[in-house]
Amino acid sequence: MLLHSNIIGEGKPFVILHGFLGMSDNWKSLGRQFSEQDFQVHLVDQRNHGRSFWDDNFSYEILAEDLKHYCEEHQLEDIILLGHSMGGKTAMLFSTLYPDLVSKLLVADISPRFYPVHHDTILEGLSALNFDEIKSRGEADKVLGQYVTDFGTRQFLLKNLHWVEKGKLGLRINLEVLKKEVAEIGESLPSYAQFNKDALFLRGDRSEYIRVDDEVLILNQFPKAEIVTISNAGHWLHAENPKDFFEAVMEFVY
Repeated sequence: MLLHSNIIGEGKPFVILHGFLGMSDNWKSLGRQFSEQDFQVHLVDQRNHGRSFWDDNFSYEILAEDLKHYCEEHQLEDIILLGHSMGGKTAMLFSTLYPDLVSKLLVADISPRFYPVHHDTILEGLSALNFDEIKSRGEADKVLGQYVTDFGTRQFLLKNLHWVEKGKLGLRINLEVLKKEVAEIGESLPSYAQFNKDALFLRGDRSEYIRVDDEVLILNQFPKAEIVTISNAGHWLHAENPKDFFEAVMEFVY
């Protein structure tokens, strides 16, 4: 099965992978901007997310294989690969497994290390959405608000709402599988995995996903990595400060 994507523009292939519980649409604005710089941008939905297929199997090895299959089907090589959070872990692993396919790697606000499960409340809130009763986005927001107090996070999560059929809302994510496999999201990159080409790690100055002590680990596995901090930004740095994020990416890819 092939991953769903939105392809914008013409030029050198630039593949973007969203984070956990996200989708390719999260990157539409920046994707359009990148495409205006002579890139063919591939905004990809990873399995069990967005408009891509659902499957019980879920791990970074499998997500990397999905991307390999996608590149083969679209005859992509020498790609620029950008991944955020979970997508960053997929991008890291993919680049170490298939270095010949990747010319430059960009990782947004995630390190190769292990992360403990920390999505429990969010998953609980999404599980509480009863679509036999909920008939509007506002009603869904009200229920989710009992679990997730941050407005921005709720808006991000509620992008997954869609009309399954007339009058019936549902989620685009495969919630049951993602709940079952949530521990996979925090898995570390294998210690032997290495990518010896240019890499850029971007972190938000208000985020703790890439700490100072992660820098040694990053450089150990990505010896040519640069680490750049985006100001006035947390974990969703590309959404919180898109201007500086765009400029940092362009400076690196050219």
